[in-house]
Amino acid sequence: MTDKTETPSEAYGRGMKTRRSVLGDAHVNRASSAATPFDQPFQTLITESAWGTVWSGDHWTKRERSMVTIALLAALGHHEEVAMHIRATANTGASREDIREALMHVAIYAGVPAANHAFKVAKGVFAEMDAEKA
Repeated sequence: MTDKTETPSEAYGRGMKTRRSVLGDAHVNRASSAATPFDQPFQTLITESAWGTVWSGDHWTKRERSMVTIALLAALGHHEEVAMHIRATANTGASREDIREALMHVAIYAGVPAANHAFKVAKGVFAEMDAEKA
C-alpha cells in the first residue's frame, strides 16, 4: 500500500520507476524531453499520482491494471492512449486475449461504437508490433 504521508519526491521517484517499467524508457524519455515549463507541472502530477500511486499499488498486478486502463480509455474514446497502453502490454503481461475481453466489456457497458473503434486501434497496434518483431 502507499503511505499517504510521503513527500512528493518519493511518489515521483516510485512513479517514474513504474512508468518506465510499463511504458518503456523510449516512451518516457520522449515525453520527458518534450516537456516544457508550461506542461512540466502536469508531467509531475501524472508521474506522482497515476504512476506513483495508482499504478504502483500492490493490490492489482500490472496485467490487471493494464486491462482496466485499456477498457476505460476505450470507453472514453481516448484512442491515442488506448494505442499507447496496448503497446505497453508487452511489459505488463496482458495478452491479446485479455485485451479482447476488456474490449468486449466495453461493448456491453460503454457501447458498441466505442468498442468497435478500439478494436480497430488494437488491430493496427498489433500489426505494428508484429512488423517490429519480423
